[in-house]
Amino acid sequence: MPRNELSVNSKYYLPKEDYLTALHFCLRYPTWAAILKTEPDTSKAISYDGEKVQTSGGYDPCSELAMKRVECSRKMRLVDETIEEVAPEIAHYLRLGVCYGMTEWQLEEMGMPCGHRMYYDRRRAFYWRIAQKI
Repeated sequence: MPRNELSVNSKYYLPKEDYLTALHFCLRYPTWAAILKTEPDTSKAISYDGEKVQTSGGYDPCSELAMKRVECSRKMRLVDETIEEVAPEIAHYLRLGVCYGMTEWQLEEMGMPCGHRMYYDRRRAFYWRIAQKI
């Protein structure tokens, strides 16, 4: 049995598909953060390529961008709240591990205040809980 799969009898058991969905959902966190850090570009609202200045019709890029930013913010908040629920004492390190793909030994070198058993138990609990929410 591969190391990342748990026994069906485990309290944090997830089917492989649910685990991979949760894993890839969390790995999108840096992308969402980058979207929220960029300045909105509203220059696409007007087209100057014809004889007359024309608006873009029914498409509103400002509202589209605002909705995208709200959705990214909601997803980031979901991940952050779940991390705080599961492991408030190692939240920073768990976030680095599940969202940025850092390994347990890299986190230990950064000064993670727990051992590998506690870290992996909290990580399993996090993936189980986030899979229930998404």
